[in-house]
Amino acid sequence: MFPHLVTGNDREALRFGEHTLTYGELSLLAARLADDLRGRTRVAVWATNTMDTCVAVVGALVAGVPVVPVNPKVGERELTHILTDSSPDLLLAASDAELPPGLAALPRLPIPLTPSDATPVPSVAPSQETPAFVVYTSGTTGPPKGVVLPRRAVTSNLDALAEVWEWTGEDVLVHGLPLFHVHGLIVGVVGVLRRGGTLHHLGRFSSRAAAAELAGEATMMFGVPTMYHRLALDCEADPALARAIGGARLLVSGSAALPATDHERLAATTGQRVVERYGMTETLMNCSVRASGDRRPGAVGPPLPGVSLRLVDDAGEVLAAQDGETVGEIEVRGENLFLGYLNRQDATDAVLRDGWFRTGDMAVRDQDGYVRIVGRRATDLIKSGGYKIGAGEIENALLEHPSVAEVAVTGEPDEDLGERIVAWVVPSGEAPDPAELADHVARLLAPHKRPRVVRFMESLPRNEMGKILKRALNG
Repeated sequence: MFPHLVTGNDREALRFGEHTLTYGELSLLAARLADDLRGRTRVAVWATNTMDTCVAVVGALVAGVPVVPVNPKVGERELTHILTDSSPDLLLAASDAELPPGLAALPRLPIPLTPSDATPVPSVAPSQETPAFVVYTSGTTGPPKGVVLPRRAVTSNLDALAEVWEWTGEDVLVHGLPLFHVHGLIVGVVGVLRRGGTLHHLGRFSSRAAAAELAGEATMMFGVPTMYHRLALDCEADPALARAIGGARLLVSGSAALPATDHERLAATTGQRVVERYGMTETLMNCSVRASGDRRPGAVGPPLPGVSLRLVDDAGEVLAAQDGETVGEIEVRGENLFLGYLNRQDATDAVLRDGWFRTGDMAVRDQDGYVRIVGRRATDLIKSGGYKIGAGEIENALLEHPSVAEVAVTGEPDEDLGERIVAWVVPSGEAPDPAELADHVARLLAPHKRPRVVRFMESLPRNEMGKILKRALNG
């Protein structure tokens, strides 16, 4: 997985602020940690945006031990579920990390950050079917599910991305993405280290910080639409910032669709057209616009090398049309697929059909094979600030508040976030303070899942079967 750790060299691998590690130093740290982890079933990593997280993940992968990344803003209930479901042997966390009480019973192992005379990383790798990560979904249809990703999926997918993005060890990637999900951690950290390149992590995204990096050594940037929206506005206001962004070799956007207006704003001010890609936790990346391809707004490009993609109708019949109009559900198969959901064979069986993964995403294909996503089969997935958020879990959390009798949660367009979370609430008595409801959700789940808007109603529209008509709310 990490050939450049085996050889070791003086090239900078990681930079977080003033803290840097070369490949040689990271190799020694990973080997030292791996010695303490060998034989473990799986380990949880308190995935803060720090060097500690990267060392912990690399050390576990070198040892062949699956990593369970944990969002440091996770709510009490989600944390309990993840720990109960994945049963990690140990917790790896930064020495100064403030941990919630729910982690008190889990043994904690220090993460080494000072290289010592340890044995360098061995060249022998575990089986490619060995699980590398257990990444938990957003809980759209119930408690979050643990997606088991094998080493085979990680390595094959990262190599395919390297091919289409012309990504090499000479590239320096900059991003400020969180390190607890696929985008920031697997593609944005493991992907860099597999290529032998360098990552400059911003800690937290800002247009000015990203521009400073791209005006210097950085050649690539990863971001979500919310970041690119802010970047587009800032580039319009600051020509010097726009020139710095324009010096990038590649700007990549993912996790949600990038609005065409932001595509055009950035193109006009920077001369750069953003590359979009499409993936899921269960499949990693499925499609991407090529670095040398047509970077047109609204398209995620053709399937990656090694990924087969088809569109099917409601009966599961394959749609052959590539007319840019015929809508079907995306199904994919290939080396990029997960092994299944941890402890959930029923859920695994429900999304697999003859080896094809049913994504639930609806799309059309253009004549040249480019895929354009048009929406979700389900109506309860909200994409806000780069996160995929399930309406159902927010509704369940709100229903636990004593002042909430009924509730429906939807998403509505937001220029900054993509979508903002809206709660339609029928109060059980006097209407509560909306901020109190938002804080209630943030405490139980995570801050980014809190409602941005609360609208009070006397009743919710329902059909004859009693199902809430969400389209009527948004209409």
